[in-house]
Amino acid sequence: MTTLTISAACLIDDAGRLLLVRKRNTQAFMLPGGKAEPGENAITALTRELQEELNLSLPAAALQPLGQFRAAAANEADTWIDASVFQAHLPHSVSAAAELEELRWLAPGDALPEALAPLLREHVLPLLWPMA
Repeated sequence: MTTLTISAACLIDDAGRLLLVRKRNTQAFMLPGGKAEPGENAITALTRELQEELNLSLPAAALQPLGQFRAAAANEADTWIDASVFQAHLPHSVSAAAELEELRWLAPGDALPEALAPLLREHVLPLLWPMA
């Protein structure tokens, strides 16, 4: 089993919706973010990934730690992720860039997409919206 270290962001808009992303040639919706490059800490990796994937520049102070989680990787067989997850207010609209194929908004109480990353389904959504 391989383990990847990633950073991910729960980006919440003014309507209280959570931004989900889907990478090109994959099925699962997940949080924006990605793998750390050598020498990067969790915040540095996340701010770089948000810039690459969404053309979003957030200061490190805008990213509040939500937790550290372990889950099965959504798109890679026999792989686990160790995820540092942060939460931030999304200051403006964003669009998909780099390897992202699709953006989707999820509000509390919405039906969950069938293809949802284990990190989201098992850890993040129960923490964000415990009664949803």
